[in-house]
Amino acid sequence: MRILVADDDPIARLLLETALRKSGYDVMAVTTGAQALRVLSGPEAPTLAVLDWMMPELTGVEVCEVVRAASLPASPYLIILTSLGATGDVVRALEAGADDFITKPFEVDELRARVSVGARIIGLQQQLNDRVLALEDALAHVQQLQGLIPICAWCRKVRNDGNFWEQVEGYLAKRSGLQFTHAICPPCREKASAQFKGSA
Repeated sequence: MRILVADDDPIARLLLETALRKSGYDVMAVTTGAQALRVLSGPEAPTLAVLDWMMPELTGVEVCEVVRAASLPASPYLIILTSLGATGDVVRALEAGADDFITKPFEVDELRARVSVGARIIGLQQQLNDRVLALEDALAHVQQLQGLIPICAWCRKVRNDGNFWEQVEGYLAKRSGLQFTHAICPPCREKASAQFKGSA
């Protein structure tokens, strides 16, 4: 998982990068809030970011506000890192859109634990998104089956979306996941038996 670290303090930034890389994360680092915003708004944005509160151009809290207001396709997990530890500061950061808050000087174990929680939440969100997509796909198939199906009155073939005619079993199997077995119903069995006797 890619993580963005944004901190203008070179020592703190190095500590963050080192701790997260040792935990197996792919880390990219920037030094200003504006750079962090550009990365988080980009096409291949990291799914998690650790943002220092006090940075040039934009603060970490301001970055949170802009990112949340932008309604990005994939909303990143945002952790604010700051020496401000009063309750009001925590509330301010969370109201701005931060998902978590770490006070400086930070403990490496706490940092890793909080990032691990963020990674787990991101994984759960991805699973939920995958389930929603699967349900939407299933609903589209159901709605398609509920509509009018053009079927030949003579041979019972069905016209598909590509304007080709195919067996009704194949048409339904593609759109519903149904599997078919074949048997002969009693009336057809009697007809077939009568035809067989008549030809003998």
